[in-house]
Amino acid sequence: MRKLILISFLLIFVNCSETKLVEVHQGYALGTSYSIQYGTINTPYDQVQQGIDSLFTVINASMSTYIPTSDISKINKGDSSVKVNAHFKTVFAKATEVWKATYGFFDPTVGAWVNAYGFGPEKPLNILTDENKAHLKKITGWNSIELTKENFVKKKHAETYLDFNALAKGYTVDVLGDYLAQLGAANYLVEIGGEIVAHGVSPKTAEPWRIAIDDPNQQEERDLIQVLSLKDEAIATSGNYRKSRIDSITGERYVHSINPLTGNAVKSNVLSASVRAPDCMSADAYATALMVLPFEKSKALIERLPQIEAYWVTAFNDSVQEHFSRGWKQ
Repeated sequence: MRKLILISFLLIFVNCSETKLVEVHQGYALGTSYSIQYGTINTPYDQVQQGIDSLFTVINASMSTYIPTSDISKINKGDSSVKVNAHFKTVFAKATEVWKATYGFFDPTVGAWVNAYGFGPEKPLNILTDENKAHLKKITGWNSIELTKENFVKKKHAETYLDFNALAKGYTVDVLGDYLAQLGAANYLVEIGGEIVAHGVSPKTAEPWRIAIDDPNQQEERDLIQVLSLKDEAIATSGNYRKSRIDSITGERYVHSINPLTGNAVKSNVLSASVRAPDCMSADAYATALMVLPFEKSKALIERLPQIEAYWVTAFNDSVQEHFSRGWKQ
């Protein structure tokens, strides 16, 4: 889903002190960059890095659609003998929760449409005929997927394609944060491709971590639209503003999103959506959903969800506006 309709914003850390953090790990994983910062712990740096690499390997082997031998790739190819691990099971449960909460607008089986349009790891269709669309609509739908008590995935249609890209990155952020906490880190920040969880305070300032969100209306120069404090919570930002278009008739700015209920591209005035939540997997999933849901419906949804807050940037008649849920900490 994210490969087709979203571009995660890069969120940066803002600290005033020049004092070096005790430890910083940076690298490339899950198709993007990551940065991990934490205060003093007794575990050697190399040992921590080995643990980080091991977690990336295990999660990739479970849920990466870009690795042909991963569990999810085998399931997508029709292998019903794959017994999934605890990571897969946790993400599957969250996908079900968010699918229900968003009236089906969040749907990890939209991967078949993603591939058909040429934005996924599989070969795209040359022409999307009405017959192709009817078939894709038939095999899409989270309600056609079941995870059995024995941890086997049961699909109503063998061709149904699972894609956890809208949750797996946020989930991995949570897993790495838990890993650092188990090692004794009281203060840490984990970021993967702009998805963040922050715990405690910044060792540089002894204050909550400062996070900046890119302005989705920027041109060549990089500008920031929001700077906020983050402590013991997570944030994820999604947007497809770099693919925005101007309607030649109305002059209205919009972006294209894919409606998983129909498979059709729909116009959206939402340039970006940021979500604050207790965990990054929830923030990641709901940020994705808010880019697909009609704007008014997405605002009503967030107000009903406990501990979930959101911030939108929209463009109506080429006028960029900011919108906040009632509990967003500005």
